[in-house]
Amino acid sequence: MQLSLGPILYYWPRQSIETFYEQLADMPVSVVYLGETVCAKRRSLSAAEWIELARQLAANTDKQIVLSTLALIEAGSELSGVKKLCNNGELLIEANEMGAVHLLSGKKLPFVGGAGLNIYNAHTLTRLAALGLQRWVAPIEISHNALSAILSDAPALGLSEDVETEVFSFGRLPLAYSARCFTARYHNLPKDDCQYKCIDYPQGLPMDSQEGENFLTINGVQTQSGAITHLLPYWQEMEQLGVSLMRISPQPEGTTEIIQHYHQSIKGETKTVSTIEPYLSSPICDGYWCGEAGMIAVREVTA
Repeated sequence: MQLSLGPILYYWPRQSIETFYEQLADMPVSVVYLGETVCAKRRSLSAAEWIELARQLAANTDKQIVLSTLALIEAGSELSGVKKLCNNGELLIEANEMGAVHLLSGKKLPFVGGAGLNIYNAHTLTRLAALGLQRWVAPIEISHNALSAILSDAPALGLSEDVETEVFSFGRLPLAYSARCFTARYHNLPKDDCQYKCIDYPQGLPMDSQEGENFLTINGVQTQSGAITHLLPYWQEMEQLGVSLMRISPQPEGTTEIIQHYHQSIKGETKTVSTIEPYLSSPICDGYWCGEAGMIAVREVTA
């Protein structure tokens, strides 16, 4: 089992992004995803700057560097940015919506299928593989049993054994995207004049229920879970299914320690980080993986 580092889902200042990736050499991850996937108005780095950063990291590390595209495209300028990423000429792309798949398949370029493509059956997976998909990220709400069925059915439909499967395994789950910016709405601002309020919330804006539970997290146009999914206890189950990568979503603090904890647990090494509890800003959840309500914790552990 290998680990991947997903794209930063929040709006961080440029200096924070650069400082974060300076630590990359010390992270035992095999794949790193870069780029803005949530909102095109977040311009700490432009598309060209993301490409340049990706090239630098590819040249200076032994990790596979992948550029991730927006999950929701609403304007020609946003499509232009996606085209720049797809036309970078050397780096693999994670397509997070079908427009990017169309661009990449038209150029006969390989790609990673992001969770936003909503691949729920073996027929869809096989069809996308024929268009160039080399790896896919399972939908975040998929269960162990549902994923098992897909991976069991796909070979009979002609899916190559070289196609890799990745599971979002740590972080707040990206549940939905909207044309409306909820962070701007919270501040009584129109989306077109949001004043980039997202930058004030480096891990999103918590939204509690009337009972005081951390129900959801507002992240601009993206709605996330309130709880943090934590699937480390299930890594052996995933490996038996044929999952190749567990994705860890960047957090403003503790990402390196979380990755080290996952890596050492999987490799059976002595843990330098005995527990990730100090790095959890919310309760954990694993309900979706277990076929239950996504927000619950079936295993009450932080191992």
